[in-house]
Amino acid sequence: MTELAMYGGPRVRDIPYPTHDTMIGREEEEAVIATLRRKELSGFSGRPGDRFLGGPNVRRLEDGFRTYFGTTHAVSFNSATSALHSAVAAVGVGPGDEVIVPPTSMSASATCVVMANAVPVFADIEDETFCLDPNEVEKKITPRTKAIIVVNLFGHPARLEALKEISSEHELALIEDNAQSPGAAINGKFAGTIGDIGVLSLNYHKAIQTGEGGVAVTNNDKYAQRMQLIRNHGEVVLAKWTDDDLPDLENIVGWNYRMTEIEAAIGMSQIEKLDKLLEVRRDLANSLTAALQPYKFLIPPFVRQNCSHSYYFFTMRFLPEEAGYHRDVFVRAMQAEGVAISPGYEIPIYRYPMYQNQIAYGDTGCPFRCPHYTGEPDYAAGLCPTAERLYDLELVTTDICKFPNGAREVKEFVEAVHKVADNQERLSKEA
Repeated sequence: MTELAMYGGPRVRDIPYPTHDTMIGREEEEAVIATLRRKELSGFSGRPGDRFLGGPNVRRLEDGFRTYFGTTHAVSFNSATSALHSAVAAVGVGPGDEVIVPPTSMSASATCVVMANAVPVFADIEDETFCLDPNEVEKKITPRTKAIIVVNLFGHPARLEALKEISSEHELALIEDNAQSPGAAINGKFAGTIGDIGVLSLNYHKAIQTGEGGVAVTNNDKYAQRMQLIRNHGEVVLAKWTDDDLPDLENIVGWNYRMTEIEAAIGMSQIEKLDKLLEVRRDLANSLTAALQPYKFLIPPFVRQNCSHSYYFFTMRFLPEEAGYHRDVFVRAMQAEGVAISPGYEIPIYRYPMYQNQIAYGDTGCPFRCPHYTGEPDYAAGLCPTAERLYDLELVTTDICKFPNGAREVKEFVEAVHKVADNQERLSKEA
């Protein structure tokens, strides 16, 4: 039995991991240089006309996303958070409304609702995929519910078809936060294309990137037009609009959510590399899943039948009753070996002070205690027991299953798990 590094033994890995790389190379360099030489770093103008929809790179990037995902429209943004806010506004969410959201996600999946002066209502998640549980969603629907935001978390699609059926039955908009799951699919349909609007992220640590950025895809003409207006000072544009077909003015408040030509230049090349990058992630994840089978205290990522996973994170459930010690002891031991691993994920969103104190804008309590809102927000402990248990006790994640990592990183991770498993008796005495 090899001594654990946390007790003075040798580390499994003693060098840093490579910088996150999405195969950025000659194609991106040439596109950026060509843009610099053109000296037009943004093609947008906040007025009706050709430049309202952005420059040539922005349009080519949107064409690429529309083609890849098979949707009628793709609308680019300067971040996925901006895209989420625009999507929420585009479907008509406003003061007095509720939007059902998951507690386990990055904060913007719920904050985008608050940005529309509406109230997030949290529904619990599934054990297997960590995504919204449709049965829990149905319990949370009230006459105030306007939309559902579902997050396809860690690379696996939620039960999108069931959620689409629920949203249709209750005449609710379904928005997919697909920031972590580009290329994941369910029954041959891409995640992000089953709801009314799907949002993708181009943040620097995502599957593909432009540094910062986001794209919303939709087959709904009205929602696409509204998002284009919200992105680019819509109230100014509409004041000068000469077309007879004026959009509904509701929620068309001006923001600057526009993507630059340099970001779009990078994104044009990145979308062409998505399949190859996902192939690397899936190959490494499949290898790691197979290698972890002997260790009964770890449950590798679940992949539902007829679904494909894009492995933004390789997310496992740690079973303390099998291991004989707390999840955090396991993580400390693994980190001491030099391998990449983290406990939990983001805390359940409703634990944030904004929700606990129910204060967002000024000191009036809006939107939680808004005169237009007739509900009683519930953000108490125990609200979503599955999400809380997973965060506090079971979830562990690693991001080694991605380019430019390879077989070495998988081998080291498994070697570290084996060392930890061999030291079960000693670890069981840790606090």
